[in-house]
Amino acid sequence: MKRFFPVLLCLLLFSGCGGNSANGRYQQITQEEAKEMMDTQSVIILDVREQSEYDSGHIPGAVLFPVGEIAADTAAAVIPEKDAAVLVYCRSGNRSKTASSALARLGYTNIYEFGGINTWPYEIET
Repeated sequence: MKRFFPVLLCLLLFSGCGGNSANGRYQQITQEEAKEMMDTQSVIILDVREQSEYDSGHIPGAVLFPVGEIAADTAAAVIPEKDAAVLVYCRSGNRSKTASSALARLGYTNIYEFGGINTWPYEIET
């Protein structure tokens, strides 16, 4: 039993959120890392909340794509390239995790989830 815990600990430490997109995996990053990517790379920023939430304030350049609308055909219209860098957020981080996993299962390979707008320390536009 004593040998089981170190093995379990190692598995937990090395599993994380990154990995193979075929398994619905994505990378979880900090809001600071997301902002750096926005400032230095070509990225698609997805707001996966509802229209009224988006209208009340969103990250500049974000595209509204509610989590409940994510499917193969709708995703292809919003994210034409499967290897595009996609940053995903919602209000608090729950829906963005669901959306990121769904996009990864659809074959998108560069999905980055960075939590919720409720803790976003940078500019927001209405």
